[in-house]
Amino acid sequence: MPVTRDEILGALSRLTLPGGEDIVARDMVRALNIDNDSVRFVIEAADPAEAAKMEGVRRAAEEIVRGLPGVTSASVVLTAHGPAAKAPEPPSLKVGRHPTPQAGPAKVAGVDRILAIGSGKGGVGKSTVSSNLAVALAREGRRVGLLDADIYGPSQPRMMGVNKRPGSPDGKIIIPLQAHGVTMMSIGLMVDPDKAVVWRGPMLMGALQQMLGQVQWGELDVLIVDLPPGTGDVQLTLCQKTHLTGAVVVSTPQDVALIDARKALDMFKTLNTPVLGLIENMSTFVCPTCGTESHIFGQGGVAAEADRIGVPFLGALPIDLDTRLAGDAGEPIAVGDGTMAEAYRHLARRFIEGGMA
Repeated sequence: MPVTRDEILGALSRLTLPGGEDIVARDMVRALNIDNDSVRFVIEAADPAEAAKMEGVRRAAEEIVRGLPGVTSASVVLTAHGPAAKAPEPPSLKVGRHPTPQAGPAKVAGVDRILAIGSGKGGVGKSTVSSNLAVALAREGRRVGLLDADIYGPSQPRMMGVNKRPGSPDGKIIIPLQAHGVTMMSIGLMVDPDKAVVWRGPMLMGALQQMLGQVQWGELDVLIVDLPPGTGDVQLTLCQKTHLTGAVVVSTPQDVALIDARKALDMFKTLNTPVLGLIENMSTFVCPTCGTESHIFGQGGVAAEADRIGVPFLGALPIDLDTRLAGDAGEPIAVGDGTMAEAYRHLARRFIEGGMA
């Protein structure tokens, strides 16, 4: 007989903290997921300092749940509600300069395909889709790179769980990092995370040129480029200076998001960049308590837009608390198993079968 939520919480309530309270009473157990005989949940601390002291609690919680009747595997992720700790001081390698002259679109050494993941506006989950798609493709056996090109708001270091500075043997070549089977690079790894990037267009263009041309990507089947929202200098530089396989646009189904998504689609058309498909994010919400399905941002708008302009509709992804918590914890939901991991696995297979990855 499968273990119940109440049985798990009852067992965890016996795990007390130094102050005397237990992790259930303090509402630290989040995103509890039971999949047959597998249990997965998050322990969310108040801040990074508290989380740093709780590895023993995490291990104990995992052992308690694994020992319950009907449970064969348990996975517990420790995260913090507050901001991430500061990364080390930046390396001497200078990032952000005026672009160097270039005759035309250039290939990235060793990279077979380059996919730009764009959106017309922020807040539609484009970066979440990019990181989880990259991980899902890697789990399908593809050699995958992830470039966070959102210069002003880089989020991939947090989502992929990395804060180490990339190395550079000579001040020119940049050695990317590895996370969850993905080779990744972000401007967020090269600058102080607490300081704003105050750059004009030419410096943005130069930084993107550096991250494409100076990063030692190695041999990749596909490089996913997580673009900033909108239709600005980074998008123009990527489309005009790089041999792109094509672009994928992410949008929520609501009309306001679709208005801006159409602008992104028009930009890619103007720049002669093939649009390989559309993804509808935050398509639906299923209440974890009662199971009621709600269409918070509307329904089917992205699929209808894809049909209208004659491009593939690649899939719909729901709003999901586990996905948000996993991203905050630096372990994308596609790393594990479960409903959302399967959704991204299906999306990755769609990309592979369509020759996009």
